[in-house]
Amino acid sequence: MAKPKFRELRRSYGFDEVAIVPGDVTINPDQTNIDLKIDNFTFSTPILAAAMDAVTDVNMAVMMGKLGGLAVLNLEGVQTRYDNPGEVLAEIARASAGEVTPLLQKVYSEPIKEKLIAERIEAIRRGGGICGVSVAPANTKRFAAVAAEAKADILFVQSTVTTARHLSKSYKGLVFPELCKSVPMPVVVGNCVSYSACMELMKTGASGVLVGVGPGAACTTRQVLGVGVPQITATMDCAAARDEYMRQSGKYVVLITDGGFRNGGDLCKAFAAGADAVMIGSIFAQAKEAPGRGYHWGMAHPHPALPRGTRIKVGTAGTLEQILFGPTSVTDGSQNLVGALRTAMGVCGAVNIQEMHKAEMVIAPAITTEGKTWQMLQSGQ
Repeated sequence: MAKPKFRELRRSYGFDEVAIVPGDVTINPDQTNIDLKIDNFTFSTPILAAAMDAVTDVNMAVMMGKLGGLAVLNLEGVQTRYDNPGEVLAEIARASAGEVTPLLQKVYSEPIKEKLIAERIEAIRRGGGICGVSVAPANTKRFAAVAAEAKADILFVQSTVTTARHLSKSYKGLVFPELCKSVPMPVVVGNCVSYSACMELMKTGASGVLVGVGPGAACTTRQVLGVGVPQITATMDCAAARDEYMRQSGKYVVLITDGGFRNGGDLCKAFAAGADAVMIGSIFAQAKEAPGRGYHWGMAHPHPALPRGTRIKVGTAGTLEQILFGPTSVTDGSQNLVGALRTAMGVCGAVNIQEMHKAEMVIAPAITTEGKTWQMLQSGQ
């Protein structure tokens, strides 16, 4: 008698395991269109700065807006808990590795103040930026109204894993269709990694879906919980859901791959896998203007009972403008991300992001090391 199969695992792929195949036609990079549309808002740069305290504050949000992108402000972070968040951020940067987790748990135990939510949103709007704000599902009912009254532009509802259906005996969970109808702004929901979960989130009326569970440089969810899907497979599965939902409903829901990016090559692969935009944390934490002072930490790091993040030192690599547009003096692909995307699109003959989705990809585990022996020896790898 043959042994019965209990389960059959399918292979999944991350950024390091795939490569984009050049197209049969090439175009000039400056002739590519990389616009991102979220409802009535159009961004000339399809790159979002993550809603993390080491990445986005009022200043970064205003600067990102002027550069054509969007920086999302965390409504549950230090910016809305403290009148002088700079002092708190400096204390976090000074803390030793052994001190930082209990310090963060203490820092984030300070109550969130609704008046500060309004003040931060109004400051971003005064600076001329489009204001995207992020809140966890548990606090969305409470803070969405405050954000709407302060005239935030886009609401992001984010948690480690978000589903359209939450089962609980203790309380009625957030009902996304009701939320999408009740707030006067587009709603982007995340995070998810599967076809079915993405499809259900799109059916709630969301204008965008965030893809990614645990790939971030400062996130330890995969080590602590063991859950997640590598970003290429997650993006491709969710892109299939987006395209099917478009076929069924006629509505195009924006897909944003969130986390795990180290360089322009990763970013380009995400677009080829089906992303309409990307959300970046650690690379932007390296900007001179970033509030983290050369450090970066996960949103779940301060959890009082089960921290799922870590503070990492990322250093300061250049200005925000250099990271997005260059000029760059580094060769690791961590700067001029927009230039990398346009060049990859040109090589693939993709005039716009939707055409980039059609670029062929291959499984290529050696793509980053093939022929690079001297580089690896000289960099100490």
